[in-house]
Amino acid sequence: MKIKNQSSFPSKYWLFILIAICAVLLGIGSVVDNSGPLRFVANYTVIPFQKGISYAGQWMSDVSENFQTLEEMRSENESLQSKVDELTIDNTRLRQEQYELERLRELYRLDENYSDYQKIGARVISNNGTNWFSDFTIDKGTNDGIKVNCNVLAGSGLVGIVTEVGPDYARVRSIIDDASNISAMMLSTSDLCVVEGDLELAADGRLRFERLPNNENEIQVGEQVVTSHVSDRFVQGLFIGYVSEIQVDSNNLTRSGYITPAVDFSKLQEVLVITTTKDDLVSGQTEGE
Repeated sequence: MKIKNQSSFPSKYWLFILIAICAVLLGIGSVVDNSGPLRFVANYTVIPFQKGISYAGQWMSDVSENFQTLEEMRSENESLQSKVDELTIDNTRLRQEQYELERLRELYRLDENYSDYQKIGARVISNNGTNWFSDFTIDKGTNDGIKVNCNVLAGSGLVGIVTEVGPDYARVRSIIDDASNISAMMLSTSDLCVVEGDLELAADGRLRFERLPNNENEIQVGEQVVTSHVSDRFVQGLFIGYVSEIQVDSNNLTRSGYITPAVDFSKLQEVLVITTTKDDLVSGQTEGE
């Protein structure tokens, strides 16, 4: 025969009993005097209980304050992070503007160095997909007076020549391209040579020159090389770079070597285009004569 489980006393009644006991003990603590048996009992029952409640209340208060402080700190941190982000963006924008200003100042100095030629500024909008700007496109074209064979400048000197042009764009082949070939000369002696493009050499920051006469004119490292007066596509006197190495060829009649370009072909952004071509200058001279 199954024995019925005795029903336990409902837990809610235990809660009411505990509350009643707490109330009684608190009442006793408030009415007892400083001596007597009730005070003795209170010292061991009511007062510790009151201290426990006080500690519990203080702990709850501290926890509540800590949560409030945590929320305030979180809100303040989000505000500070937002300000840091804004300052970072502002700083990046200022640095970009500073770099752009420096580049424009460089172009301005370049414009002054070649003040005899009419020029127009343009931005590089694409290249041939390599790390070197051997072939790239600018955002100006025939609507701005640019035509095929216009010479292009940047940095401290010659960049290349326009090979294709549309109403609002133009393609430029730089002097480091494998297909580039320039009639040049040593600035101090006017001895002619040929500067050839080579992308492999460009990776080392060099250009090669050849066919320099092996005469009595001494050419030192650091000699400036410019476009010559006999070039059929480049106007005269455009700075190409500095001689970095020179040697006598095996035929003992010519010299060859290497040039450090005046332009950094790894990061072109703005250029100057000389809108007067060599053909225009030759035609003008012919008409003048």
